[in-house]
Amino acid sequence: MPPVIELENLRVKLGRREILKGISCRLGVAGQGRAIGLLGPNGAGKSTLIQTLLGFHQPLSGTAKIMGFDCHKQVREVRSRIGYMPESDSFISNMTAVRFLRQMGELSGLPKEIALEKAHETLFHVGLGEARYRDLGTYSLGMKQMAKLAQAIVHGPPLVILDEPTNGLDPAARQRMLRLVKEMKEDHGMNVVLCSHLLRDVEEVCDEVVILKDGVVVHEADLEAERKSNRFFVELEVSGDDSGLLEGLHKVGADGVSEGQGRWRIVLPPGVEIAVVWKVTAGEGLRVRKLTHRRDTLEEIFLRAVGHLAKTPGAAAPQEVAANGGL
Repeated sequence: MPPVIELENLRVKLGRREILKGISCRLGVAGQGRAIGLLGPNGAGKSTLIQTLLGFHQPLSGTAKIMGFDCHKQVREVRSRIGYMPESDSFISNMTAVRFLRQMGELSGLPKEIALEKAHETLFHVGLGEARYRDLGTYSLGMKQMAKLAQAIVHGPPLVILDEPTNGLDPAARQRMLRLVKEMKEDHGMNVVLCSHLLRDVEEVCDEVVILKDGVVVHEADLEAERKSNRFFVELEVSGDDSGLLEGLHKVGADGVSEGQGRWRIVLPPGVEIAVVWKVTAGEGLRVRKLTHRRDTLEEIFLRAVGHLAKTPGAAAPQEVAANGGL
């Protein structure tokens, strides 16, 4: 099976500026519902990449393919397989939701009768069934977000691109949106590309992430594997002669990096408990001044990828215990 998205040395130039600078990656597997997070700081090239996948930008060189179809040369085939939820509203305010979805379904290749049937069905699915005959201009922000999602999935595409789907949503509506995204991949086998500045949303629903910076891929991560690894990252500060600490850590299957002046960042592999750090430091005759531990988070992965955190084991963040306390 071909990858859902395949980029090979993709370069895209807008005006005189090269936005995407030789991106190569393979994301997802056709037929297996997965969610892919697309991350990056402002100006990283995320929007340009999405528009290139939709066939709006011609590559300067290289290729972009969706399920084996070239996004520039086979635009019709590509667009029939993609649903797109844009960040900004693109509604006709005096059009009812059901009429809007029917027309979007027809534009995606559905026969008129089936498009109407799917429009009703999809609006009920996203929670807008009772409001389907109302004009879109009367919808609240949360309802408009759901309407945008509905038009993206009305034709049942194998790939859905969601650009900031939880923008402006209250906590309850945000949870409903994320639950629908999970259902799309788990129950319907859809592949989802989620572009969001809310890392918590990406971490909650995505199986893998790709991080862009200055038009290049700076990091790819399999979040599913990260979750299963169950590793602990420890920030340690000790006083005393710590020259033998690394060897002691290696003996119990852990690893670490010294930052000098008694400060350490330590990685505990699966099955190794935090208590071994206390045992090793006691064996070395060291006094623990500070110990914090946590599992790696997407925020830390992101910050290291874009250069805001040192690329050392573990990074930041408390779940702090007193030096004389227990665990």
